[in-house]
Amino acid sequence: MNTCNPGQCGCNRPAAPVPETMAGPAADRTGGDGCRRTVIRVEGMDCPTEEALIRGALGGLPGVGALEFNLMRRRLAVQHRVDALEAILNALKAIGLEGQPESADAPTAPAPRGRWWPLALGGVCATLAEILSWGGGLPWAAPALALAALACVGPATYRKGWFALRRGDLNINALMSIAVTGAALIGHWPEAAMVMVLFALAERIEARALDRARDAIRGLMALAPETATIRTHDGRWQETPAGEVRPGAIARVRPGERIALDGVIVDGRSTVNQAPITGESLPVDKTGGDPVFAGTINEAGSFEYRVTAEATQSTLARIIHAVEAAQGGRAPTQRFVDRFARVYTPAVFAVALLVAAVPPLALDGAWTDWIYRALVLLVIACPCALVISTPVTIVSGLAAAARQGILIKGGAYLEAGGALTALALDKTGTITEGRPTLTDLIAIDGSAGTARILAASLAARSDHPVSLAIARAAEAAGAPLREVAGFAAIPGRGVRGDIDGHAYQLGNHGLIEALGLCSATIEERLDALERQGKTAVMLVGPAGVLAIFAVADTVRETSRQAIAELHALGVRTLMLSGDNAHTAETIARRVGIDEARGNLLPEDKLRVVEALLAAPGRGKVGMVGDGINDAPALARADIGFAMGAAGTDTAIETADVALMDDDLRKIPAFVRLSRATSRVLAQNIALALGIKAAFLALTVAGEATMWMAVFADMGASLLVVANGLRLLRHGAPPRTDADKISGRAATPGG
Repeated sequence: MNTCNPGQCGCNRPAAPVPETMAGPAADRTGGDGCRRTVIRVEGMDCPTEEALIRGALGGLPGVGALEFNLMRRRLAVQHRVDALEAILNALKAIGLEGQPESADAPTAPAPRGRWWPLALGGVCATLAEILSWGGGLPWAAPALALAALACVGPATYRKGWFALRRGDLNINALMSIAVTGAALIGHWPEAAMVMVLFALAERIEARALDRARDAIRGLMALAPETATIRTHDGRWQETPAGEVRPGAIARVRPGERIALDGVIVDGRSTVNQAPITGESLPVDKTGGDPVFAGTINEAGSFEYRVTAEATQSTLARIIHAVEAAQGGRAPTQRFVDRFARVYTPAVFAVALLVAAVPPLALDGAWTDWIYRALVLLVIACPCALVISTPVTIVSGLAAAARQGILIKGGAYLEAGGALTALALDKTGTITEGRPTLTDLIAIDGSAGTARILAASLAARSDHPVSLAIARAAEAAGAPLREVAGFAAIPGRGVRGDIDGHAYQLGNHGLIEALGLCSATIEERLDALERQGKTAVMLVGPAGVLAIFAVADTVRETSRQAIAELHALGVRTLMLSGDNAHTAETIARRVGIDEARGNLLPEDKLRVVEALLAAPGRGKVGMVGDGINDAPALARADIGFAMGAAGTDTAIETADVALMDDDLRKIPAFVRLSRATSRVLAQNIALALGIKAAFLALTVAGEATMWMAVFADMGASLLVVANGLRLLRHGAPPRTDADKISGRAATPGG
């Protein structure tokens, strides 16, 4: 939790209590103690260099507390006193970064296009200065043209560089300012001007390249239409801005249209392409009572639906928020690179000083020659390519995953997925459909009809899939339910309650054993049912066990393929189930899982995951689940996977990785993406450091010029950015017919 600095902000309350929308942090909210949280859009804030500048500019201002950066949306959230906002904006302006307060849930707009004419004019002046320096002419002409070029393109770099030097930060602006000024002072005017022009040009190109990563987020936002067709109070249909529609309104969708808001169908039927949200390749049939999601595409039919969430609270908005929130954290490789950069730049700066001073003093070398070489070293000293390669790669991976219906909560989990070696899976709702049906009713004491009514009365109060199967069967048979008093769940065992003044319990084999009610006859019948892969529960009354109910669940069609793909990736699988051991083993054999364990309570699942984590030589351990009972194990695993997150607030909020549909094949897809991300990170680090090392050697040997160093430094930055952006196309689904008709991609970046 971020908290205000009492010595600066003047308030002691935490920053977090300010309400947040799912589309972004709250903006411009004032508390009763006069402390405000304002979101500021900062143009030109592209990479950690600008973040460090801003921290330095605002860190010492009175009345300023916590700072939160979102580089991909160019947003800065500041906790501050009400009277400090003007000083904050002035401080940003002083370092050449214009800031504008805005609404936090406003859409991310493309960056305004900077003026090109100063860069073009500076380039012309620098080129003429180079020509004159080679061709002769008036001795003052080349320096004059060089000064004109520096005046056109240099002020922003000098302003940022001066501020960085004042606080002891050797960032790229500071190093470039020193190098260009030094080159001019030793008479290399044309080269100084050309270096500054090339640097400004490379920064402009780099900013445009980074916008591609931002386009992945803007593409998500563009999926949902800005307007919806809403039924008014007098029965007319009216186009209404989606942001103004409230839950409960009735909306209409025509064939080929995108759905503007989350809702539930109340009239009509159709097929819906849910690829933008869940990554499903095939359209899904929808009819009355089925949920629909903002940003998905209605295909064949027309229907009406009741809006269930505002635009800022839709599943799509929550996905966008989760992806953006994930960008705020540092992945392990990114943290390593940041630490390395803090050592690398001062070290190269020190080497440059030695190169400038030692040869002239100790070896009688020419001062201008060795100072020039030192200045070239300064140009390539900034690890910009190295620093920027990791966030671009991680964000590209996160966006590619979201496009496939895999919501990853941070770069740390994206990196960890490649090292996954063991995966524990819940059975019901994960391996199986989670919608079992009643197959057997065996009366032990009393009539089957009475047992059905009593069991269904208890089961109707529970949300467990087995209980729901019993309740559905009773409803289909027209069995009347009875009032239940004192209802309570027995964790991992079943439920209990009083009916007509008598205590009844409905539970599994473990409950019967705990009550001491097992007998040879019951054990024999349970064993026969369990060997068929069925789950058995028993109704217990005052006289003992009254009936046995058996239900069977359907294995998901995709489970076997998902397990096979995981095994091919070297991931060991283990099924953890609260069901009996026979049923668990039967299901595990059917889908090819390595090992199955049954009769597990939530704490037992936690212990199994902890044992996997404690195993010698282990990699990363994952856990897949869909229910509250899985929460302890999900939280303890290195990576927790939540099934069926579409439309479920808790799954998106709590899981490390949320699968936006019920397809287990998303997990091997996640592992492959993670490994691809790790490869790209390694390539980028090797590329950035390799180019730096080569030019360091060339510079010391006297073979590198300053403008060549600029090309090497900024060229490396562009190469690693382009390499990282390749991940945006990882696993991209094909365009659908509806997309081709509308001219829009099914998913961002597709």
